[in-house]
Amino acid sequence: MGLLGELWRFMRARKKYWLVPILVVMFLLGGLLILVQGSAVAPFIYTLF
Repeated sequence: MGLLGELWRFMRARKKYWLVPILVVMFLLGGLLILVQGSAVAPFIYTLF
C-alpha cells in the first residue's frame, strides 16, 4: 500500500488527476493477463495486443 499511497499523494499535490484513468486501465489489463495466463483463452487475449 505504500507505493499506491505515495502515488495518490503525488497526484493530489501536483494536480495530476488525469493519470487516474490511465493507471486504472493498466491495472485492469495487467490483471486480465495474469488471470488468463494458464487458461485456454490466453492465445485469444494475446492476439488483441
